[in-house]
Amino acid sequence: MANSATDFTSRTTAVDGKSILRDGYVLDFEKPIVEMEQKISEMKQIARASGMDSLTEEIRRMEKKAAKLKHETYRKLTRWQKVQMARHAQRPYTLDYISRVCSSWTELHGDRHFADDKAIVGGLARIDETPLVIIGHQKGRGTKENLLRNFGMPNPEGYRKALRLMKLAAGFQRPVVTFIDTPGAYPGIGAEERGQAEAIARNLFEMARLPIPIVTIVIGEGGSGGALAISIADRIFMLEHAIYSVISPEGCASILYRDASEAERAADALKLTASDLLSMKIIDGILEEPLAGAHRDVDKMAALIKKTILTTLKELQKSPQEELIRIRHEKYAKIGFWLE
Repeated sequence: MANSATDFTSRTTAVDGKSILRDGYVLDFEKPIVEMEQKISEMKQIARASGMDSLTEEIRRMEKKAAKLKHETYRKLTRWQKVQMARHAQRPYTLDYISRVCSSWTELHGDRHFADDKAIVGGLARIDETPLVIIGHQKGRGTKENLLRNFGMPNPEGYRKALRLMKLAAGFQRPVVTFIDTPGAYPGIGAEERGQAEAIARNLFEMARLPIPIVTIVIGEGGSGGALAISIADRIFMLEHAIYSVISPEGCASILYRDASEAERAADALKLTASDLLSMKIIDGILEEPLAGAHRDVDKMAALIKKTILTTLKELQKSPQEELIRIRHEKYAKIGFWLE
């Protein structure tokens, strides 16, 4: 099943000011909510134009019904619906959060070997009085920027840039925070020729022994080795509607079921949601999103991310370097189980 959405050109404002129509991009399962919000908007216009006070009670009743429908819809999303939410065209990206969370930010470029990969951004930052290095995947908005950012799929030089910045952070004893949001590493011939697999493997090796605190936050898609290459961390958090998996549902469906249209079925098999991964102890916590998704209130989401980063770093910085690395190794050694 393909990820589908409808482009609604009309705009309304719901009773709580958070109408899902405001950005014009609506997923299929959101349509009943949209239709109800449209009806409420039309009734309000009629009431204002005609002065019909008799509609006030009906509008209030429908607003309550819409609020209940929204709550029931977004608190009981299926795994496939969460995949759609994680890929939402208006979902905040790494730079959206950096601009809200950081009191200062200086982006650094290039891997000192080949090029600057704009699918990964990174640099020196400060959150309040805490200095750190931030690295993250960056997707684009619109065709032109998506081509520039390669749809958030890094080449080897992106991972080598990330590693260069991590080593810089270690040299200055600054913690590292990474934001994960990628369908996966770029699978092109050029990327393979320049050592895509080696670049990812090198990052895994180096991050496992980096002598500084590392915090990872999955903000959208966490796809395969492309995500793992900058997410070997002491603490991993996921936004409520983010996903984190060894492969995309479409890719999994193509392999297991020989049919990419079985992506919804594959999403259930992959157990890729935040609640799934928390239950398996792969991640350390879930950050609750505003109702209807992080893109409905970016400032509120950013505030929670900022609080989580500062609280977690304060805790991690209490541990000596050797202890930090030992605990990190134990964390990953405990993931999974074996039958003998």
